Amino acid sequence: MRRIALALFALAFASFAIPAYAQSDEDVLIQIETMHGQSEAFAAAFEALRESFYSGDASTLADLAVYPLTVEANGEVYDVLSGQDLVDNAQSLLTPETVEALSNQTYADLIINSDGVGLANGALWMALICTDDACSDSYWGVTRINN
Repeated sequence: MRRIALALFALAFASFAIPAYAQSDEDVLIQIETMHGQSEAFAAAFEALRESFYSGDASTLADLAVYPLTVEANGEVYDVLSGQDLVDNAQSLLTPETVEALSNQTYADLIINSDGVGLANGALWMALICTDDACSDSYWGVTRINN
């Protein structure tokens, strides 16, 4: 009996050790759907966000952000109060490394946990945001940036 328990433990542990790159886009979206829901809305927000970083369009990021937005940059923490503040200060709030990582982000490299979805190794976090107490309406928003 003890050997069976140890074998099951080893099997469970090994399943957590599977590299993220082995997951397909569909597998990742299923994981997001299972944990949070609204995976199709996440996919749309993800693609818009990735394209905005690739093209240098801070306004899309500003539209997806939830305010006040906490941004860690240059060794300091900032509370960005509006989309216009984010657009006006994007050059100083987003490091070139973060912009490059986000513009090249793939589904396989996402971090998915109970807090939301992390991009670029946790440099940017998105979560499903409820617009009412019953959470009958929700959207995916950028909740934190950690350069």
